[in-house]
Amino acid sequence: MDRGLAAASTHQRSDGDGMCQALLSVSQRTTADGVHVVALAGEIDHTTAGTFRRALTASDGSAPHTVIDFRDVTFMDSSGINVLVAANKTARSRGGWLRLARTPTRVLDLLRIVGLDTIIPLHPTLEDALAPQTAA
Repeated sequence: MDRGLAAASTHQRSDGDGMCQALLSVSQRTTADGVHVVALAGEIDHTTAGTFRRALTASDGSAPHTVIDFRDVTFMDSSGINVLVAANKTARSRGGWLRLARTPTRVLDLLRIVGLDTIIPLHPTLEDALAPQTAA
């Protein structure tokens, strides 16, 4: 049903002392229905926000429907919030949507503090996020 793994990347940088900064792994695929699925693992901060932003942009720019799987995200700061706000705005401007799945409590708390839980749909499972949504 899925077109398989579209891309996988890891972002890690060392500072001058040899200490590793944030690490973010990204895997992407497109479902048969054309939904861009982005699975993240690691930390989202100012050092990995560019990787996160690029992952939300389909190579041909044609994926207005995106599900982000946060299951393995261990940390996110305001840099990640900014990426989500921009991605949601872009998806909506193209007649699409952005949905979040399996968001860990630490990240979910941040989303609630800034009010994104009322703007971007949150789903407990990836399957739920990928299911067609009915208008209420």
